[in-house]
Amino acid sequence: MSTYTQILYQIVFSTKNRECTLTKSHRDELFKYIWGVLKNKKCHLYRINGVEDHLHIVTHLHPSVSLSSLVKDIKVSSSLYIKEQNLFKKFTNWQDGYGAFTYSIKEKDRLIEYVKNQEEHHRIKTFKEEYIELLHEHGIEFDEKYLL
Repeated sequence: MSTYTQILYQIVFSTKNRECTLTKSHRDELFKYIWGVLKNKKCHLYRINGVEDHLHIVTHLHPSVSLSSLVKDIKVSSSLYIKEQNLFKKFTNWQDGYGAFTYSIKEKDRLIEYVKNQEEHHRIKTFKEEYIELLHEHGIEFDEKYLL
């Protein structure tokens, strides 16, 4: 029997201490690199975007890939890539932890548009405000003292 899945995730993580280091001029290069990581893991990327202090990735996970190992691979390899290529001069690392939220395939287009419009969205809302909203929307309990 074949394995069939449809697991649509929005993965969100920030730069260390939410430092505004991801300058616009090299973000596309970073996004292409992360797309390659996802492709190598047989995951389908629907959209990636971000601003100076965090990223959003909308992807389908291949059944052979665990979420935690995927995020670890993305963060470790992209951090090395950023440093080797000197993409973002002040980048030190990614934050510990991440947010991962599942969505129905029916919400895919809305989610893609949301991620696509990150720059506009963050003209009126901080990353912390957005992140708390996502946690509430998905019914995730959290302690605000851990949301640096």
